Amino acid sequence: MYALNHQPLVSFKSSLAGGRRSTGKFIKVRKAHVPSFGSRPNGLGSVRAVISGGDKAAVEEASTPPVQSKDISGTLKPSSSSPIEVKAVVTIRKKMKEKVSEKIEDQWEFLINGIGQGILIQLVSEEIDPVTNSGKIVESAVRGWLPKPLPSEHSHIIEYAADFTVPSDFGCPGAVRITNLHGKEFYLLEIVIHGFDKGPFFFPANTWIHSQKDSSQSRIIFKNQAYLPSQTPAGIKGLRHEDLLSIRGNGKGRRKPRDRIYDYDVYNELGNPDKSEEIARPVIGGEERPYPRRCRTGRPPSKSDPLTESRIEKPHPVYVPRDETFEEIKQNTFSRGRLKALLHNLLPSLAAKLSSSDIPFQCFSDIDKLYNDGLLPKDDDEQKESVLFSGNMMKQVLNVGGQWLKYEIPAIIKRDRFAWLRDNEFARQALAGVNPVNIEILKEFPILSKLDPAVYGPPESAITEELIEQELGGMSVEKAIEDKRLFILDYHDIFLPFIEKMNSLPGRKAYASRTVFFYTKTGFLRPLAIELSLPPTPSSPQKKHVYTHGHHATTHWIWKLAKAHVCSNDAGIHQLVNHWLRTHACMEPYIIATHRQLSSMHPIYKLLHPHMRYTLEINALSRQSLINGGGIIEASFSPGKYAMEVSSAAYKSMWRFDLEALPADLIRRGMAVEDASEPCGVKLVIEDYPYAADGLLVWSAIKEWVESYVEHFYSEPNSVTSDVELQDWWNEIKNKGHADKRNEPWWPILNTKEDLSGILTIIIWTASGQHAAINFGQYPFGSYVPNRPALMRKHIPQEDDPDYEKFLQNPQQTFLSSLATKLQATKVMAVQDTLSTHSPDEEYLGQVNPLHTHWINDHEILELFKRLSSRLEEIEKIINRKNKDSHFKNRSGAGIPPYELLIPSSGPGVTGRGIPNSISI
Repeated sequence: MYALNHQPLVSFKSSLAGGRRSTGKFIKVRKAHVPSFGSRPNGLGSVRAVISGGDKAAVEEASTPPVQSKDISGTLKPSSSSPIEVKAVVTIRKKMKEKVSEKIEDQWEFLINGIGQGILIQLVSEEIDPVTNSGKIVESAVRGWLPKPLPSEHSHIIEYAADFTVPSDFGCPGAVRITNLHGKEFYLLEIVIHGFDKGPFFFPANTWIHSQKDSSQSRIIFKNQAYLPSQTPAGIKGLRHEDLLSIRGNGKGRRKPRDRIYDYDVYNELGNPDKSEEIARPVIGGEERPYPRRCRTGRPPSKSDPLTESRIEKPHPVYVPRDETFEEIKQNTFSRGRLKALLHNLLPSLAAKLSSSDIPFQCFSDIDKLYNDGLLPKDDDEQKESVLFSGNMMKQVLNVGGQWLKYEIPAIIKRDRFAWLRDNEFARQALAGVNPVNIEILKEFPILSKLDPAVYGPPESAITEELIEQELGGMSVEKAIEDKRLFILDYHDIFLPFIEKMNSLPGRKAYASRTVFFYTKTGFLRPLAIELSLPPTPSSPQKKHVYTHGHHATTHWIWKLAKAHVCSNDAGIHQLVNHWLRTHACMEPYIIATHRQLSSMHPIYKLLHPHMRYTLEINALSRQSLINGGGIIEASFSPGKYAMEVSSAAYKSMWRFDLEALPADLIRRGMAVEDASEPCGVKLVIEDYPYAADGLLVWSAIKEWVESYVEHFYSEPNSVTSDVELQDWWNEIKNKGHADKRNEPWWPILNTKEDLSGILTIIIWTASGQHAAINFGQYPFGSYVPNRPALMRKHIPQEDDPDYEKFLQNPQQTFLSSLATKLQATKVMAVQDTLSTHSPDEEYLGQVNPLHTHWINDHEILELFKRLSSRLEEIEKIINRKNKDSHFKNRSGAGIPPYELLIPSSGPGVTGRGIPNSISI
């Protein structure tokens, strides 16, 4: 047997040069070349190997086993009773950067493997052993020695081998059992079996193999052949069921970091009543506050509240199944982001503590300095002294973090620093900004609330027909509605029930808002009126204010404040509903159910697998630091401690699985109409709607890929209804993952391949295109505070207010003091920077990681995937052409940033483009 440092990616550089996107490290299947292991088991030519023979091991050249006669199925044909020699090549990934102690441990592992005491492997045949009534089994141990390291960028990937003596009637291998006898886990990339015809056979793993001392269960790895449950070969049918049972667990006990158990729980870990009553939070999930389920950790309840799970605080990790954790490159990228955020917030935090209050921006140049000079302006010695108080350690930190204290200039002001002031830019961002999914057509007048009038007052909006017609230049409201020219951003009903509580929080002043837009004949969207409402009181049953642009200086500044309040509401709904709820939180049950109910050899599992990467881990980190009680979201956005209750209310009143399909969502909002002649069956009401236009291109590519994939595996009548794993998967998503919505009538049925294709397209779109469109623009659009304030600290001054005279004397100061403080703003900016960053190991839609090219053994499917990749290339070119076409005013023109959020490819960093396969940040 042998071990060697391996260079399995020897041909990847040439492949990358011809791949679809050269910016990343991932390539299309059609261009990927992995060295054939048929005659070169290690990919490097002949290798020295230790061959076991009795009590001695002789070093000799590894050679290809003699050719045996085969039958037409490709398995070994018993020409005689002589046993056959086959070889298993085991590929393991080590850490890229190891400590000295870890390198010493590696030497010990090589020694243990060399004597056959490190890794045991069983080959399991697809054929039944009549004696045991289960798959035929042969067993061997990895034996290896430490060769001279080979210089390679992939020196952290090593190979071992195990030789097997296989009976001539063994049949075709279908599964591998692997047992780790070492004292710690290792990461298994794949196992390749040589010696069979039509081989080698690939067993992709990409999984952590636990130590036997932690669990006596061996791990089961299946061949890369996709099988529906009814097609499973008899010899591995029991293993298929056994593996699924081990993943589901029993729903009891606290999960350990090494576990790979997937189960459900409510959001009962957001608060920490044991630490302080101030950060106690209600359970999210259940009849009172419905919500999707998260991954169960099994931690004990808190001491103060039996309904609240005890907290795990940084730096200790929250449990996610072992294979869901970040890989090394991703972890390093995320850790650098956290350090950068720490440095960004360091000085504002110190300044706030030293002054006993948080410091507002005094002038617009204060904001500009964040990008031009960093947080510590070079020419402001007085500020340096007052903030840093001459601490040597602090000075060293600042010297080390120098460049990191400086923010990149956001895209929204990079081309035109005054763009945010203009009404057409305010409106443009409703179609081409970071939250382009809430604008809807205005279908009727008057605008009515659906809230209980006995509690929230008269349902009619204060935006009247007369007021709108004053802005329409002679057109009637009826005609504008008929011509589909009036649109609305309506955050009235979602916020009004929470406004009183939100405004009771220190430093928070919010309204429920409505904004009406008019689409002009010249192709621009123009805001006409903004309504800002407060809950009625006995003394003031109608607390609704309507603002229009006006031309007087006073009304002009008040209009700016009204727009800022709308942007603040938009930022809150974007973060809590469209981003967190509709992508992150709703994907989690799909992922849990996929692991629990679909075997890794199920074709639908293989289809969905790349769209689940890193999501459970990033969600766990979010529950720990972002959406938790006292976390960054509460500290930085208007709803404050009621943020997750707002999110729950949106889930209860608005979320429907069937309407998460992009065409259905556009029709629901009136932004598109049904049109069978169009590729996706819909025609946009506003042609120049960049999110929708580009999104439909990506949606159609995903849909075509999914439909072809499903057709390939479900060509037989009743094949969908007879697939027991698939039916259990869909039932579990509805009844456990989204248990609070399980009785809704709108859930799609799952009887046909068309039903299945529709469901899968929604899931894949949610994980890829939808998340990309509303996530990676956060820093480009949100990091310039006046453009998109995450919260407002003051109401708009009225004429009878004490501060009204101050507003008239210094409207700029009133505006800036209404925005987030420096500390609040830099917290949001730092998080937005991290969330908008692509990791160097990102995997994009239409690409395959070179280490995962053996994900399926099906030539037709690989050809279909190449077609998806080619289509995405075309879409990228189409989008680039549109961004240069002056006809599309919402994505081109003087100072207008191009709309790139749905361009499929990207390099690492904050790029404002790229569609990852999964919700990985």
